[in-house]
Amino acid sequence: MQVVRLIAGLVGVISVVWTVVGAIKTVVLPRAESAFLTRWLFITLRRFVFDPLASPKRSFAWRDRVMAMYSPVALLMLPGLWVACMILGFSGIFWATGVRPWSEALVTSGSSLLTLGFARPPGVGRVLIGFAEAGVGLGLVSLMISYLPTIYGAFSRRETLVGMLEVRAGSPPSATELIVRYSRIGRLDMLDDDLFVPWEQWFADIEESHTSQPSLAFFRSPQPQRSWITAAGCVLDTAAIMASTVDRPRDARADVLIRAGFISLRRIADFFGIAYDSDPAPGDPIVVERSEFDELCDGLLAAGVALKPDRDQAWRDFAGWRVNYDAVLLALCGLVMAPPAMWSGDRSPIRRPRVKLFRKVRAGGH
Repeated sequence: MQVVRLIAGLVGVISVVWTVVGAIKTVVLPRAESAFLTRWLFITLRRFVFDPLASPKRSFAWRDRVMAMYSPVALLMLPGLWVACMILGFSGIFWATGVRPWSEALVTSGSSLLTLGFARPPGVGRVLIGFAEAGVGLGLVSLMISYLPTIYGAFSRRETLVGMLEVRAGSPPSATELIVRYSRIGRLDMLDDDLFVPWEQWFADIEESHTSQPSLAFFRSPQPQRSWITAAGCVLDTAAIMASTVDRPRDARADVLIRAGFISLRRIADFFGIAYDSDPAPGDPIVVERSEFDELCDGLLAAGVALKPDRDQAWRDFAGWRVNYDAVLLALCGLVMAPPAMWSGDRSPIRRPRVKLFRKVRAGGH
């Protein structure tokens, strides 16, 4: 019996410590550390509730409404999961210290954690355990109170540029539309300052926020046709077209933006365990067909945009840029069920990438 009590107490302590560490990883730690409970909750909800409801057989409008609830529901359930684990863990501790039967240990634990106070365990030692549990419960509540404003602050920062892009690139966003509109107002030479510089900062921001707070990736934009990932694809394609195809003096800011973009998307893909080639060759295949590229070039020429004379070389250069972010862009579009958009959401895989409960951390840089 003594051994059983020792095991119950040890399991209880491990459960409490494990839950607290998971909460710290989820809410406090500013890096891409995965907490098992958080990951398990999001994966389970997605796989068994939201994926069946948002089946590809349904209309996009239906799937968008369903998936808009996914991340908020999971976040609201998360503190409940933490509380349940804490109550069970401290129940084991109370039982190991002599509170009998198990149902009484469970009631004592729940009363302490939720600070109800109707069940006071006998003995100073058990009372101190109850105080500790109450303090942990208040700490978890405080963490969640601070967590939600942080989430929505990062969401607001992300959506500001995504919303502004609609004015420049239409809805859904199109690289062709963006370049043509800038050409019509005579600001094509200002595209680097207007677009590439702020979006380089945007990519740095989402790399940090969408890995340290991965639920953000599933928060959908206020408008159904907007998405952070299709906006990212539009801006990266625009930079790749400006660097490879449009006849203008070379500006390294487009090149820097593309690198900032694909590094950011790869880091987010790493967190979700999405596989991709970290060192693709310039000639590797991409989902954009040569005929689609030619159609884009014809549209730009018709709008009066000057293009480089060697279209074959322009295609090779464009494909050489696009291959760096092609696979991760489409995989992330599939993961978040992005709306249709040019060369991104319109061709994301029907079979969405399966996020694994245990992820492997990719070694090395980009």
